[in-house]
Amino acid sequence: MTHVVTAFLRHGGRILLTRRSDEVGTYAGRWAGVSGYVEGDPHDALDDARRELREEVGVTDATLACAGHPMTITDGDREWTVHPFMFDVSDRSIDPNEELAAVEWVHPTIIPERETVPELWATYHRVAPTLETVREDETHGSAWISLRALEVLRDCAADADSWEVLVSFGRQLRDARPSMSAVVNRVNRVMAEADGDIETLRRRAEETIDEAVVADEEAAAAMASLLRTREYDRVATLSRSGTVVATFADAHPSVVVSESRPGAEGISVAETLATEGIETTLTTDAALPSLVAADDVDVVLVGADSVLSSGAVVNKVGSFPLALAAGRADVPVFAVCARDKIRGDDEFVGEDGESLYDGEASVVTENPVFEVVPADLVTGIVTEDGVLDADDVSTIASEHAALAAWDDSGTVE
Repeated sequence: MTHVVTAFLRHGGRILLTRRSDEVGTYAGRWAGVSGYVEGDPHDALDDARRELREEVGVTDATLACAGHPMTITDGDREWTVHPFMFDVSDRSIDPNEELAAVEWVHPTIIPERETVPELWATYHRVAPTLETVREDETHGSAWISLRALEVLRDCAADADSWEVLVSFGRQLRDARPSMSAVVNRVNRVMAEADGDIETLRRRAEETIDEAVVADEEAAAAMASLLRTREYDRVATLSRSGTVVATFADAHPSVVVSESRPGAEGISVAETLATEGIETTLTTDAALPSLVAADDVDVVLVGADSVLSSGAVVNKVGSFPLALAAGRADVPVFAVCARDKIRGDDEFVGEDGESLYDGEASVVTENPVFEVVPADLVTGIVTEDGVLDADDVSTIASEHAALAAWDDSGTVE
C-alpha cells in the first residue's frame, strides 16, 4: 500500500493550508496540508514529513506537536495510508515551491468548506488538540495551553449538532486546568458571548484565539521596551513562559534561568535562548535566589499562571523565594502576561507534581507545581495594556468574574 505524510503547520491557532498546483500528479487544485510520499520505512515517516516541509515550504525549524495514528483512505480505485503530523512554528514565514499554487494561514474549521484532498478534516482531527491535551500538558505555559483549549472548543463547535453538547464541553474545558486563569477566562468569554448559538461560538472562538496571540505579543513587546528603557541587562527567570521567551528574543538581555523542577522545563528554555544567540546561564532552583541576593542580576522577570484580584502572582514553585531574595537585594520583580491571566477572585488554585519518593518507607511527599508571590513583592505586572497598578487589576478581575455568569452550575457534567 502507498504511504504518504500530511504535515500541518500551526502558528498561534491557525494552520497552513496549501492548494496543489498542476505540477503534482494527483488532486491538482485541491487544498491540503504539506504532503508527499513516504520514501522509506513508514515507521520513519516523521523524516519524510520534515523533508516535505523543507522542500515544499522552506521550513526547517518546526517543532513537532503531535504525531497522529496513521489512517487508511480509499477514494475510488485509490487507497493509501496517511501519516498525519502537527508542527508548531514561531512565525508564518514560508517559501512555497512549484508544487503549490497558493497557501493560506486559516482556522482549520474552514476545511469542510473547501474542496480538499480526501478526508483532510478527518486527518486534521488525528493531530488536533483534545481535552486531554489541555488537562495533561506539563511542559508548556498557560498561554499556550489556553490557545489549545480555545482550539478544542472551536473545533467542537464545527462538529456539534446541539448547544447542550457545547455547554457540557465548555464546562469540561473551563475546569480542566483551574489553576490557569487564561484557560478559564478565555473559555468563559467565548461561552458567554456566543449567546446560545453554535455558529457564533465557533466564530468567537476563532476571534478570541487571534486576539490572544496578539495580546501575548503585545505584552512581550511592552516588557521588552521596559527592559531596554531601564537598562536591565541581566535578567533572572524560571520555568517556561512563551511571553517571557518572546520578551528576551526582542530585548536580548543576558539571562540566568533555573532548571525549574518539577518538570525541569527551564532546561529547554535555556536551550531555546542560547539557540537564538542570547547569553544564557542555566543554574539550579536552589542556587538562583542566592545569585539574585548577591546582586548578580538587574531584574527578575517571570510569567504568571494567574494574577489574583489582589495583585498577587501565581507562578511556578520557586518564584516566591526568588522574589524574597530580590526584595532583600532591592532587585525589581516583574511579571509579564496577557490581562486574561487575571482571576476574577483572590483564590489560589494549585497543582501537584509527581511523587518525590517511590521507596518502601512510610514517607509522605508534597510536590506543589505553583505558589503565590504576594503583591508587595511584585514591582509591576506588565500586560498588553502596559504596567498595571492595583486598581487596574481589580477592575479587570471584576470583568472576568462577570464572564463566569454564562454557567450557573459551576460543575463539570
